[in-house]
Amino acid sequence: MPVIHITNENDEYQIIQALKTSREKRSKLHEVFIEGIEAFKQALAAHIRLTRIIIYNYDALSDWAKNVIRENESVPLLEMPFSMYKALCDREEPVELIATAGKKEYSLETLSLPPKPFVLIFDRPSDYGNFGSIIRSADAFGVDAVFVVGHGIDWYDPKAVRASLGAVFRKPVLQIQSMNELQEWLCRQKEESGMVVAGTDSAGSVSVSQRRLVKPVSVILGNEAKGMSVALKTLCDEIISIPMCGDVNSLNVACAGTVFLWEVFRNGITAE
Repeated sequence: MPVIHITNENDEYQIIQALKTSREKRSKLHEVFIEGIEAFKQALAAHIRLTRIIIYNYDALSDWAKNVIRENESVPLLEMPFSMYKALCDREEPVELIATAGKKEYSLETLSLPPKPFVLIFDRPSDYGNFGSIIRSADAFGVDAVFVVGHGIDWYDPKAVRASLGAVFRKPVLQIQSMNELQEWLCRQKEESGMVVAGTDSAGSVSVSQRRLVKPVSVILGNEAKGMSVALKTLCDEIISIPMCGDVNSLNVACAGTVFLWEVFRNGITAE
């Protein structure tokens, strides 16, 4: 495989930097920056199309990394001085390779779901760590798709990708363009599959211990600071809370969301 040697901050290097730091550039080029071995492995397992593999010393690579390069011989291999490579990495000890890849992009029109869908709807997520954590839970507990409503974080930001350990590559995540679009989709799902729309809130009138959440279902998580929007609340069949005994009256959204996703998963297991 021919190696492209980058010795200064040329246009190609600046594109890679921009893919790491700029949401606008990621959106324009339809590419994502990947740092972290687990995220890299998940991207490969999800058959994400790599656009660059970036290294600083081929001879120092592990057998795994060399095998990745061999199996992706059509992907441009860029080698650069360690100082430039390290500047692209957030970790104090940089991983042995990083990459860029094409983004998988979804829409409600093209989304394929099973007969009894399990959907997570996140209202204006604002924290990369929370989003990454809940995507990991969504992957662990069999969520079929994740919808993002309103303006929130870019789930292909490297911080979100790392927090998800690459789970963001394993689940369809899509931006809902308008509340009307979501309402129409949910109405169709209610007619076709009998989907229940379950909102979540610490002040919800129904306890999750009293309500058996099962597929088909859409679980709605509110924004970390503001909770669910009024518009989303009007779409809910019911709003469910988690019973707690402590003095603090709410959980971190990723923790609370994981409880609800586990409940759907657990009830599915017991029904089988």
